[in-house]
Amino acid sequence: MPIAGKGMLLTSMNVDASDEAEFNRWYDREHLEERVAIPGFLEARRYVAHDGNPKYLSLYSTETFDVLDSPAYRTALANQTAWSKANIARFKDMIRGVARITISRGTGRGAALGIIRLRPASGGEDNLRSALREQLDPAKLDGIISMHLLENDPALSKPLTDNPSASAPGAGDWFVLIDATDVNAIPAAAARFAAFKSQTVSSGIYKLTFDLAKSDLGR
Repeated sequence: MPIAGKGMLLTSMNVDASDEAEFNRWYDREHLEERVAIPGFLEARRYVAHDGNPKYLSLYSTETFDVLDSPAYRTALANQTAWSKANIARFKDMIRGVARITISRGTGRGAALGIIRLRPASGGEDNLRSALREQLDPAKLDGIISMHLLENDPALSKPLTDNPSASAPGAGDWFVLIDATDVNAIPAAAARFAAFKSQTVSSGIYKLTFDLAKSDLGR
């Protein structure tokens, strides 16, 4: 199956070069494992930009969307470790999407990821979803393994480092994910979405650095 579960947490951020070694150590040695251990979380993947901004991207799959607003997850957010608090305070340009996986086609996950951020027009969500469904088919695209649509929940999708009362115009954005075997396969697949240019906020290409599944814990 292309993506496990029905919910996904997407986070992306920059950090100062002087903080990157500590940031990556925290992510690799504590944060991903801590999140995957939460009930209902299934797996996590970390990426670094090949051509994109912010530099770092992580995806966390959950059994259902409701897991991302569950007591267990809220408890984890309210009880960050000291190491987590220190690194979260260093985040810059953070994107945080709490999303439903509404379309997922193909088989498996690739070592490269294309991402297109879209901002649906108010009232045009159904038409946009239908139009995207026609393009989210990897079957005839060499090097493309699977393709997906994530739709953010506007109430939950706010950066942890922002003022909770501040407006978040991108909180309801959507993300197209393109799983590929190679970064060079992504531009041709991304060209399918040129018709949605007026709704495109940003796009990028990322390389997988680390993935962790629930079954990897406790070995």
